[in-house]
Amino acid sequence: MRLIATEEAWSIPEVAAELKKVANSPTQSLDKLLVKGIYDAPADTSGYGKLDFLSGLTDVEEHRLKQMDELGVDMHLLSLTAPGVQMFDADTATDLAALANDRMAEICAKYPKRFAGLASFAPHSPKRAAKEIDRAMSELKLNGLIVNSHTYGEYFDDPKFWPILEAAEAHDACIYIHPRGASDTLKGPLQDYGMDSAMWGYGVEVGTHAVRMMAGGVFDAFPNLKICIGHMGEAIPFWIWRINFMNTRAQQVGRARKTQRSMEEYFRDNFVFTTSGVEDHLALRYSIDRMGIDNVIWAIDYPYQPMAPAVEFIKSAPLTEAERHAVCHGNAERVFHIAPE
Repeated sequence: MRLIATEEAWSIPEVAAELKKVANSPTQSLDKLLVKGIYDAPADTSGYGKLDFLSGLTDVEEHRLKQMDELGVDMHLLSLTAPGVQMFDADTATDLAALANDRMAEICAKYPKRFAGLASFAPHSPKRAAKEIDRAMSELKLNGLIVNSHTYGEYFDDPKFWPILEAAEAHDACIYIHPRGASDTLKGPLQDYGMDSAMWGYGVEVGTHAVRMMAGGVFDAFPNLKICIGHMGEAIPFWIWRINFMNTRAQQVGRARKTQRSMEEYFRDNFVFTTSGVEDHLALRYSIDRMGIDNVIWAIDYPYQPMAPAVEFIKSAPLTEAERHAVCHGNAERVFHIAPE
């Protein structure tokens, strides 16, 4: 059984250096908590530095490949780790996205059976981002796109970002919307008890982005656009009945935008989601039964999640043979244009 893991974080030293500057800046962004722990903390700290995520992010050929070989993971779909380039100014972000894409393309060319890649871009400059998408897909032959949700608190339902969506749709390039810290307008109650990141805040943030896109009519304008979200759909599959019902009611009474299709239709037709960081067989079974086998893709979330338990989770999942092939590799091959074996 081919195993393709589809939310596998990676970085380059130049981005890490800029994020270290962010860690020591006066920004009040929630992202600073994670950024400081990874990029400006000694290895023996009691925080994220103790987990040494940075080594896992920047190393490809030694530690990562060794683990993949030991555990039978055939391929990682690499993506520039959150918050990517989105905390930088537009010029720096544009330059570093292009550099990261070049480096990623080199890795994928060197190990074509082991690594595929999602291209970064700078959403703050939508027209330049569209050009980089064209380059990444046409010249570098990368497999899709990655964005770390909001940029300065703005989401893809805003038409200012539509040159990005137009370019993605034209290239049949799936956009993976990865979490980052909640925006200033959303972060208030998330700052306590460790709720700011993966425990709760990240799912709330990306779920908000996805629902805004559906309710905002994005997929009426771009009916063939494909979006991927992680973490078993950031709770949307489990809320989809209520989301659908309440949006339909709101449209009927004039409190929501009129859309051509329902929220559930958009989620089924325009979204796929990965299992990253949710190793729960009941959640997986529900997701497949509720949203369809074609919409669920296996992922690890390396290095933030350990590799071995994620492999054991999918190998021991109560799936049919056809379902296992779809979740482990078939859906990833189709959505991210990875050559089948």
